[in-house]
Amino acid sequence: MIELFSANTPNAWKISIMLEEIGYEYKVTKVDITKDDQFKPEFIKISPFGKIPVIIDHENNKSIFESGAILIYLAEKSGKLYNEKDRLVINQWLMAQMGTVGPMIGQHHQFHHYNPGKSEFGEERYFKIAKRIYGELDNRLKETKFLSGSDYTIADIATWPWIARHEWHDIGLKNYKNLARWYLEIAERKAVIKGYSFMEEEAKIPKP
Repeated sequence: MIELFSANTPNAWKISIMLEEIGYEYKVTKVDITKDDQFKPEFIKISPFGKIPVIIDHENNKSIFESGAILIYLAEKSGKLYNEKDRLVINQWLMAQMGTVGPMIGQHHQFHHYNPGKSEFGEERYFKIAKRIYGELDNRLKETKFLSGSDYTIADIATWPWIARHEWHDIGLKNYKNLARWYLEIAERKAVIKGYSFMEEEAKIPKP
């Protein structure tokens, strides 16, 4: 049994989608990040930086923090979505999500969605960066079906949830035909639909 400590965020959707894709039984323990539950001492023991998501694999009595590390752990444990022949390129696109796509689009959320009008510099800077990321992903997906090549992998699972917040970005996903094609193809997967709504059963994936 996998226990997922989480909240309803893009980083959390990575793991719920992955668990659905590999067909693992799991239970969700909600962490109320609006009340700083993530900074409670008992949570810090399994997540040193006070971040969600975290999993505990009760079968092996192991806890794993950081969403990228969790994806790799689950992929290796299940033998799915992380094929050895493409592992180097998968790792590169996974790390691109962890180091660029998530953090930069996350800052765009902070300035543009949550705190508009607080910092003109911040709003303009992260809007431009987010728009550039859309273009860079679109260029990649002009050449390949999925981020790491012809196969759907944990690199796509890591990146897709951030694009699923496209309504917050005001960039226009439909203007990026390759990225929109990739987004919609993944959005139709049963595991993605179920994983996206793991905390809100009625949640609907936004269309471009």
